[in-house]
Amino acid sequence: MIALVLAFLLVAQEPAAPPAGADAPIATAEPASPVAPTPPEAPALPTGAPTDDYGLVGWCLGVLEGYLAQHDRVMPDVTRIESTYRRPGSSLEDDLKVYADQQAQGRLHLAAFTKALQTAEKASLSALRPRGEAAIAKGRSVWAPAANLPTRSVAQQWMGWTLPKACPIAAERLTLNAALLGAAFDPNAEMPPPPAPEVSATEPPPSPEPASTEPGAPAEPLPNSAPLTQPDAPASETLPEAPFEAPAPEAPPSLRESPGAR
Repeated sequence: MIALVLAFLLVAQEPAAPPAGADAPIATAEPASPVAPTPPEAPALPTGAPTDDYGLVGWCLGVLEGYLAQHDRVMPDVTRIESTYRRPGSSLEDDLKVYADQQAQGRLHLAAFTKALQTAEKASLSALRPRGEAAIAKGRSVWAPAANLPTRSVAQQWMGWTLPKACPIAAERLTLNAALLGAAFDPNAEMPPPPAPEVSATEPPPSPEPASTEPGAPAEPLPNSAPLTQPDAPASETLPEAPFEAPAPEAPPSLRESPGAR
């Protein structure tokens, strides 16, 4: 009897077994490693423009001057086009104001481009001005075919033209580098190329598509093709760097960018 009492007391003193999983550590998700932000892609260089900052800014100044110089000639046709093709609920006055804003923004860009060129010329130990003048003339030549085209065609191209995004970026970089580096400034430094597309290590890079050999197959259009020679022929969308592709059917652009984006 005494043995049974002792056994009962020993069992009562033992702690109760915890429920399954009560003392198990709580599983937590591992903290995610920080993901580096993807750097913005460098804007593509305009086809045919110089690849160094100094030459590119000169080219941009020239092509922008050519665009601004067409304003007085094309605005009567632009007004006629805008008045004829109206979007529901849109204001003709607001739409025409866009072009005035673009002229004002263009003049601000011209001032920035001129300042960048002058800053580089002062910092460089070599004479840059002759090369700058050649780059400006090359940019102006983009609009040279307009002199021999109907105003209606020029107006359509002019309405959809935009300043290449690489232009203000190159001007800002040129001004900064010339001011900071002084005598060490290299005016021949080229713009950084756009980053190459990433290729998976397990996948072979895509092979280029073979050119079409079928008779009469159209050649792939170039961004800066030759000046327009057939103004009445239909054409594809105009690229910012080549305003004189064949004109699209007469109509105002369906979407407009804000002046600051030009």
